[in-house]
Amino acid sequence: MARMILLCSFVLAAFGQSRPAVTPEVTAANLPANLPAQKIGPNDLISVAVYEAPEFSRTVRVGADGFIRLPMVRNRIQAEERLPAELEVAVAAALQEEELILDPFVTVAILEYQSRPISVAGAVRKPVTFQAAETMTLLEALARAEGLGPDAGSEILISRPVKKGAAPGEPHYIQRIPVKGLIDEADPELNVLLHGGEEIRVPDVGRVFVVGNVRKPGAFPLRDAGETSVLKLLALSEGLLPYANKQAFIYRREASGTKNEIQIELKQIMDRKAPDVPLLADDVLYVPDATGRRAAMNAIERLVLFGSTAGATALIWRTR
Repeated sequence: MARMILLCSFVLAAFGQSRPAVTPEVTAANLPANLPAQKIGPNDLISVAVYEAPEFSRTVRVGADGFIRLPMVRNRIQAEERLPAELEVAVAAALQEEELILDPFVTVAILEYQSRPISVAGAVRKPVTFQAAETMTLLEALARAEGLGPDAGSEILISRPVKKGAAPGEPHYIQRIPVKGLIDEADPELNVLLHGGEEIRVPDVGRVFVVGNVRKPGAFPLRDAGETSVLKLLALSEGLLPYANKQAFIYRREASGTKNEIQIELKQIMDRKAPDVPLLADDVLYVPDATGRRAAMNAIERLVLFGSTAGATALIWRTR
């Protein structure tokens, strides 16, 4: 009887030793917090978990070609342009096709995006580049850069690749967003959605220049393109000096690099007898001196001065 009990104990012990350890369930819940589900791209870091098969479960970074490799799986698996749920199906199919697991249960989670950069540069308070874990708006992206800087221009330029994954030198198309409509007027249609891959640039405000016979020559910011004109610029420069010419000149550099000289009838514009002239960024308004008028005024001043001096001399002579 004792031998029978000892034999049974030995068999049970042997059975217990040969029995494989139970593998805890491996799911996305046991992994680091996964990011919102977006389409996977090159260099993204993903977690592939296969239930009760830890030898196939691992964290893997998507290759530059958009494929991943799993241990003991001969063929590479395409991950690019697939949602996590779609990649789960593809991994399960690969395990079945190669007869590694009969009925696999696969979970895929996104741990880190590296294929969805958005850069914000130019006249912003803090230029930044970040990964878009999910779709966001233009205003949210600008908030990441702490808003527009004091020298921000009147437009925001959004560069988007024509095709996904395009290199910097490949074709991009530019979308222009007016700052006034986006921020001041809060137009929701201008607060466009960003999906990753966009480059946002805020150009510095343009400037116009005035030189010559004005009270305050210098450079002035062109806040609203098309709304700054000759009269507004003269107001900013605190008006004309007494000997300003009736004509003035606008010097404008064209896109080709050539400079144009545009003569305008300044007095007629100021008298409202000719239309005001709009100015573009980098325009130079030159108000020349009215030479003849200045010479005449100088002669009159000399005569007045001479008469005053002569009168004073005569007065002194009589007192003697």
